[in-house]
Amino acid sequence: MIIKNARLKNGIFDISIVDGVIDRIGSDLSGEDVIDAKGKCVIPGLIDVHLHGFGGNDVSDGKLKEMSIALAKAGTTCWLPTTMTDSAENLERITNSELPTEGAVIAGFHLEGPFISPKKKGAQNEAFIQKADINVFRRFKNVKKITVAPEEDGCIEFIKQADVQVSLGHTDCTYEQAMEAIEAGANSLTHTFNTMPPMLHRAPGPIGAAAEKGIYAEVICDGNHVHKAAVLALYKMFGSDRLILISDTIRPAGCPDGKYDSGGLEVYMKDGVATLEGGVLAGGSQPLLFGVKKAVEFGIDFYEAVKMATETPATSLGLNKGRVEEGFDADLLILNPDLSIDTVIIGGKVI
Repeated sequence: MIIKNARLKNGIFDISIVDGVIDRIGSDLSGEDVIDAKGKCVIPGLIDVHLHGFGGNDVSDGKLKEMSIALAKAGTTCWLPTTMTDSAENLERITNSELPTEGAVIAGFHLEGPFISPKKKGAQNEAFIQKADINVFRRFKNVKKITVAPEEDGCIEFIKQADVQVSLGHTDCTYEQAMEAIEAGANSLTHTFNTMPPMLHRAPGPIGAAAEKGIYAEVICDGNHVHKAAVLALYKMFGSDRLILISDTIRPAGCPDGKYDSGGLEVYMKDGVATLEGGVLAGGSQPLLFGVKKAVEFGIDFYEAVKMATETPATSLGLNKGRVEEGFDADLLILNPDLSIDTVIIGGKVI
């Protein structure tokens, strides 16, 4: 495949794709299956490391194929199906299921719990919160990332033994407890600011520890979960090399207003915002491309915003994705001038 007249950060180029990989970037390239981008912007496909549901489906339903196809159409070309805090039996069933090969690429699962704090459960079901147990965890296959509360019994030892990315979230931990967890191997914050202590001048908490130690930080950049000023502060603290945009979408994302089930809890979608009955935010309701646009609206440079939804999550997970460079997977988006999607390409094939 050849993509002609693609607008990249440093000019207009042709992109040659061979066997699903970007082979050459240059001028006057020729070949079969030509797509003329007509000067439109070409960026890496978006990588969402934290999302539970989309388009009426939920990871717990096992409809990963349907979700992957829907996400691909929305510009997310790689994702981590994220489980809610659930029973060990359900988590085993979900993570041990066969992964689809259509639509957005599944790089592994993200377990949000069950080893979290009841004090900061948010929209997670407290009935399934349990003590960290490496033997229980090892029953779950294809896991790439797990969210834990380091102050809970057994979590520090768990972090030392887990062979996946460990993220701190749904936690009431202090700065000192977060530092201990990071030194044990944790390297990320889960939806920073949400369901964790705030950063105060004499009690900097997990956010202060993460900034000091230079680990990664997720943020839901939808304008609802985190204020513009806080997003910009995170961007200045962590930079585009360490800040990761996520959607954290749940089942009703992309659906009409109404009542839905999410993780066994009733969730209400109203005016595009998903909450529990009492008004607590229940999760994201917009795909990741919306978050990129919102970051740009907040004043972040377009290519920096794109990096935080592509290259940075790919680097954090060790994936050969997230860059429009020779040798990287050909997961690409061609965008219209208004940043809507023109074309989605995954593995060198048009979706």
